[in-house]
Amino acid sequence: MSLWRFQQRLTGILLGWAAASIGTGLALRQGGDALRRGVGEQYVGWGVINALIALIGRRGASRQRSAAPMDAAAQKRTLSRLLWVNTGLDVLYVLGGWRAMRGRGSADARWRGRGLGIVLQGGFLFFFDLLNALALRRVSG
Repeated sequence: MSLWRFQQRLTGILLGWAAASIGTGLALRQGGDALRRGVGEQYVGWGVINALIALIGRRGASRQRSAAPMDAAAQKRTLSRLLWVNTGLDVLYVLGGWRAMRGRGSADARWRGRGLGIVLQGGFLFFFDLLNALALRRVSG
């Protein structure tokens, strides 16, 4: 698989996750208890941000493909570095969500839901970034 195809697949999956997160989040926010509303709030927020990241990434990959050929190895190193940094940040998101659940969430169900939403979104992103960072090693420039 080429680097460009890999980036298209990567951003496509992230866009799909973003759309599912927004849809699920909107549904959770509509009713139910405070915990569900808190999770829904996080899903919508993270979905919007992930959609923006995916669209910007897709646009950047298309520009790189149509521009004068750059060093494919350098592009691959940049993407790899980004995925590994994000994997580390994802761990921090999960820990922050856990803290929100145990801190403010211990007395407030909506905050417990917000924390849970962060844990779930960060958990997905951790595996997404980790698995793609590992898969990138097999991609040709």
